[in-house]
Amino acid sequence: MSWTDTELAALKAAYASGTLRVSYDGRSIEYASEADLIKRIRTIERAIAASSGTRPPVAGFASFSRG
Repeated sequence: MSWTDTELAALKAAYASGTLRVSYDGRSIEYASEADLIKRIRTIERAIAASSGTRPPVAGFASFSRG
């Protein structure tokens, strides 16, 4: 399946605004939960990254220690 940057931007905008309804390209989808919305965002990011030969964004925690 091919996803678009437009879909990804719409998903991220919905997540940022706290809504579960996403509309783009004349389509409208309502996700059951925030977790489902995030899962879709991550799936599309991985697919776009794989098709372009780059790595998807990674979120994590940094830790530091003084030695």
